[in-house]
Amino acid sequence: MNKTSIIEMTGEEAKNFFLRSKNYCDIDLPVYFDFQPILDEISNELKKGWSLNEKCSNISKGKISLISHPEKQKDVNYKLYSNKDGKYAWRPLQIINPFVYVVLVNLITEDDNWKIICSKIRKIRKNKSIICYSLPFDEKESEVERKDIIINWWKEIEQQSIKMSIDYQYMLNTDITDCYGALYTHAISWALHGIQVSKDKGNRGKLLGDKIDTILRWSTYNQTNGIPQGSVLMDFIAEIVLCYADETLVEKIKEYNTANKGSKSLQIGDYKILRYRDDYRIFTHTQEDAARIAKILSSVLADLNFKLNVQKTFITDKIITSAIKPDKIYWNKAKNSQHSLQKHLLLIHGLSEDFPNSGSIIRALSEFLERIYPLKVLKEYDTDVLIAILIDIAYRNPKTYPHVIAIIGKMLTIESDQMKRKEIINRILLKFDSVPNTEYLQIWIQRLTIVEDRKKVFSSKLCQTLYDKDISIWDNSWLHSDFKKMIESKGIVDESVLDKLPASPSVSEVNVFANKQY
Repeated sequence: MNKTSIIEMTGEEAKNFFLRSKNYCDIDLPVYFDFQPILDEISNELKKGWSLNEKCSNISKGKISLISHPEKQKDVNYKLYSNKDGKYAWRPLQIINPFVYVVLVNLITEDDNWKIICSKIRKIRKNKSIICYSLPFDEKESEVERKDIIINWWKEIEQQSIKMSIDYQYMLNTDITDCYGALYTHAISWALHGIQVSKDKGNRGKLLGDKIDTILRWSTYNQTNGIPQGSVLMDFIAEIVLCYADETLVEKIKEYNTANKGSKSLQIGDYKILRYRDDYRIFTHTQEDAARIAKILSSVLADLNFKLNVQKTFITDKIITSAIKPDKIYWNKAKNSQHSLQKHLLLIHGLSEDFPNSGSIIRALSEFLERIYPLKVLKEYDTDVLIAILIDIAYRNPKTYPHVIAIIGKMLTIESDQMKRKEIINRILLKFDSVPNTEYLQIWIQRLTIVEDRKKVFSSKLCQTLYDKDISIWDNSWLHSDFKKMIESKGIVDESVLDKLPASPSVSEVNVFANKQY
């Protein structure tokens, strides 16, 4: 498998990587949304001489100058709220303002800056007590193969966890509550330069970490808590801070052992930690050591404005059983034999009730979509029943919207009854009418209707860009008007893709799923 870790790239290679449309916005959106033209336009214009001074104010050159402070505007980024439980819990995703994004990419990937970042991460990763599996990488395979690569990330964690059962007796499993929403932006500077250097008044505003912090806050109404979720660049920035937490944790464990060197029973023995983003698996020889490390980790994370998710924190001596997520174990048992389409969907429905919004539901629906996609008829099945089951799965598991819509779309295409198609779509919209923050559903319902009715009205501003070219999803009022018009004229919808779009989403449109965290 040919892949290159982000820290093995040159600054220029990393810049090109971050400026790809799929890495700029890794939210699952219909295939006709394309941010590449607008990213390329901004990048080309910024090459002509626009730069930042030490305090991150612009040195204006012609039409690229800022006419006001972006951090004083509320909607610099586009916020897309994804409902998490079909009720009142939701997670904000953001499509970062492309100007802010390109400026941030340019800053981070400047040769000297990139060397600072990569050398820091490499130094931390030399410590074999903590192994991180979540640094971004550039894969050379096709989009279809990406699904298997992404799944392999978690397989690697599972396989390594099982191997640990030979050498360790206990595993502590935990994660961070709302990691992206809680991340303290000043901690970026602490991670890169150390807390003492960062807090030195003489360095204030001059350090790379401070500049990253400032530009991030351009797009978040000057808030220091939280970074936008929805791009590979933000994943990488989160990794910078989490790697710093790894380094601090190892140091604190050493300090703890030094403080208790007179009492062997209190010292933490040999341990190993596997981390994937904000998920931790901590392996120890005793239950007491696992609890001690958890306490130290909780303290380290608290200093960074993070806290452990108590509902997902547990210690177990059943490492092999606990190494594989329970939803995956459940589904592997349930799908062992061949079932009718209705029985197959009912099994997925049961999975969704027992393990709501889990990754296994997405995988199960993806397998179901692959099963029905070659079919030409559904005569022996009552499609109303199948669709009702699918809608109930989506209602209680909002992360399944793309896959459920793709499956329903395929069924309606097989039915080829236009009146029924419109009726089903209206019933779906009515079903979800009382659920707050369903813009993500609207986006995928539009995908289902776009071939027949390009101008069907939706309240989502992102949806409206398909039939109103004057709409911009970002507030660019702080940019010089000429530059603002230039970048907004590029649009974010690829008309050539729309012209060739099939009536229902294809398997490949929704198949890359497993790394999404919403």
